[in-house]
Amino acid sequence: MLNVHTIPAFNDNYIWLIHQESSHFAYVVDPGCGQSVIDYIATTDLELVGILITHHHADHTGGITLLQQHFNHTLKVYGPSNEKIAGLTYPLSIESKTTLDIPHLGATTVMAVPGHTLGHIAYYMQQSLFCGDTLFSAGCGRLFEGTPEQMLKSLSMLAQLPDDTKVYCAHEYTQANIDFALHVTPKNQQLIEYADTVKRLRAQNIPSIPSSIGIEKAINPFLRCHINETQLAISAHFKLNKIDTIQTFTKLRLWKDSF
Repeated sequence: MLNVHTIPAFNDNYIWLIHQESSHFAYVVDPGCGQSVIDYIATTDLELVGILITHHHADHTGGITLLQQHFNHTLKVYGPSNEKIAGLTYPLSIESKTTLDIPHLGATTVMAVPGHTLGHIAYYMQQSLFCGDTLFSAGCGRLFEGTPEQMLKSLSMLAQLPDDTKVYCAHEYTQANIDFALHVTPKNQQLIEYADTVKRLRAQNIPSIPSSIGIEKAINPFLRCHINETQLAISAHFKLNKIDTIQTFTKLRLWKDSF
């Protein structure tokens, strides 16, 4: 069984510390802040042996150098080969998806999920998805480098994972995303109930993450661009005639960017 520890960083980032329940050898996912990881590790009996990187943005990679220095450059650092990321020891060239045997973690599916950045990748193991800034709870990442077509394809790939897959994204954006989602589809009863759940969690300063693929398919408008309810909302907002899935996604992302 995979154990996942939450390390908050900056204003709203989450760094994920992961290890097999039967092992004290651990990895961190997207350590934007190295000191936060060092401080947390010191409170455990875990030994950090590696880093998994999803994309090149500094709030996901900024701690690599400090962690390598602190742990005497012995860390295995995985990440996309086609992005400029200092410190990678295992650059990954992923066209669609592949399965790696990562030491101490085991079989891990690595998927190319371009959109937020062109080289963005995600890691899936033991019903747990570490998706960086591609899929958020009730939302998705901004298109800084990729196209709507790329991001929609990436999200569609993630949506095909089992419904019980836990979704570990890298930011606590859930409440803001829900506010927008309710504006788009205010009659989605599952979204309304999820909004109440998240509100209670955040009032107690409890992370809203992880979500699950099943939840996201029910409440996340960016995974529901093929649904008539979402398409009608976009058509009405932008005063368009009947539109298809990619047009719906493109306009939805545009709407969210200025919401």
